[in-house]
Amino acid sequence: MCGIAGIHRMSGAVDHDALVKVADRMVHRGPDDSGVWTHSSGGVGFAHRRLSIIDLTTLASQPMANSSGDKVIVFNGEIYNYRELRQELIQKGRKFRSKSDTEVVLQAYEEWGVESLNRF
Repeated sequence: MCGIAGIHRMSGAVDHDALVKVADRMVHRGPDDSGVWTHSSGGVGFAHRRLSIIDLTTLASQPMANSSGDKVIVFNGEIYNYRELRQELIQKGRKFRSKSDTEVVLQAYEEWGVESLNRF
C-alpha cells in the first residue's frame, strides 16, 4: 500500500526538505519509489511513497501532474474500472503517458470535474 502526505500552510512556504523526511519515514508504505512536489506559491506540498502494482515504470510516479502542470495528484487506492475509463478518455482525445489508474483519475477530473467521482 502506498503512503501519501500533504502540507498546507496559510502563510509561508512549505518546507520541501520536511516533505522529503516525511516520505522517508513512510518507506514501509511504498519501497519502490518516492516523490515530493511543492506548489510554486509555496503554500502546498505533497509527499508520496509508491508500491508499484499496475504500471511499474517511472511514468506512473507520484505526485503526478497533468500535461499543463496546473493539477497535481497523490493517490492511494485502486480504480477497478480504470481501463474502461481510460479508453473512453482516449476516444475523447486525451493522451496518456502511463498505464496507471492514477493518471486516469487525473485526466477524468480534467474531463468531467467532480462528476468524475461518480464514474469510478
